[in-house]
Amino acid sequence: MKAVVFNGVGDIGVQNVADPTIQDDRDVIVALTSSAICGTDLHFVRGSFAEMEPGTILGHEGVGIVEEVGKGVRNLRKGDRVVIPSTIACGNCVYCRASYYSKCDVANKQNPKATAFFGGPKGSGGFAGLQAEYARVPFANVGPVKIPDDIGDDDAILLSDIFTTAYFGAEMASIKPGHTVAVLGCGPVGQFVVASAKILDAGRIIAVDCEPSRLESARRQGAETVDFAREDAIQTVLDLTNGVGVDCVIDAVGIDAQKERPKSDAGFKPGAAPGAALEFAVGMVAKAGHVAIIGVYPPTMMQFPIGMAMGKNLTLRMGDCPHRRYLPKALRAVEAGTVRPSRILSQKIGLDGAIDAYRAFANHQDGWLKVELLPRSSSGAVQTRSERGELVSV
Repeated sequence: MKAVVFNGVGDIGVQNVADPTIQDDRDVIVALTSSAICGTDLHFVRGSFAEMEPGTILGHEGVGIVEEVGKGVRNLRKGDRVVIPSTIACGNCVYCRASYYSKCDVANKQNPKATAFFGGPKGSGGFAGLQAEYARVPFANVGPVKIPDDIGDDDAILLSDIFTTAYFGAEMASIKPGHTVAVLGCGPVGQFVVASAKILDAGRIIAVDCEPSRLESARRQGAETVDFAREDAIQTVLDLTNGVGVDCVIDAVGIDAQKERPKSDAGFKPGAAPGAALEFAVGMVAKAGHVAIIGVYPPTMMQFPIGMAMGKNLTLRMGDCPHRRYLPKALRAVEAGTVRPSRILSQKIGLDGAIDAYRAFANHQDGWLKVELLPRSSSGAVQTRSERGELVSV
């Protein structure tokens, strides 16, 4: 089959690899009909995370049709259409039973203390990713969720990770009706954080980024915008709140932060300001405020403005989203018309065009907000909407 494969830092390719097979009674094989490129994938390609092994299939977002079912899977059958949660969980350990699926004690046999997920470093369990024509899904009696017939792939693929992660972040930030909320990063996850904050009845939402088209997407959702490449982000947010600061901040950036727009030819280079989002968050939140971190940081990241945070009596919450907890709720929200995730898609592209799409996404090319990969198509990129990234929630 074809798949997007990591060969080394800055080196990925679309290659032919062996088809997956059933390895455990709780496995299913899924013929993928939709995948996507995520900012977390860029962390791996850029070398921001160690232990990425050459030959790893990338990607942790997937929708597809069940092709083969292990005899231990009693809730799925061949032909079922499913969305695959990005994190992998056994369903039986104490964490899974508390719905903290991303902290499963069993799924990651290589490192039980770390989150198990598709397409990541060795320490994440060594699971092949979902940017491929087929995938083996372990613990399939727990993970994949059937998709209602009236929800298309374009909506469902965004529930696999980024919408559920964004809602998790908004929930961790303890947003209450009327709160003023700052969202750091207006990429795909950040756009969904804005939407999630609206669902939770935030009074004001201030979105911070340096990419004009992404800021415009946030503004179309009703967010006030701050361009940190043109103005002091912390001071501007303080000015907008009469010096008080915001009630809640959600960091949707992570390790590859930067303090200026990336150059169009930057390639797969990490940002030069890894602690910028954390500094912004602590600097612009009010005393006794809440900071939620869903941007991805590696275990080696040791930089945090703890003194300022302690002096402000802040509540800090962070972590990997337990996707399986939120998937049913997310599907119901789409069915009800509460959120229309597909409005965030800016491009669709077949696997053969995936490498060019990675470069465009990494370099923040204008209008490249969220790319859907179509594993069963080799066509080039197409713009899905003239709005390019408008997300609508009601």
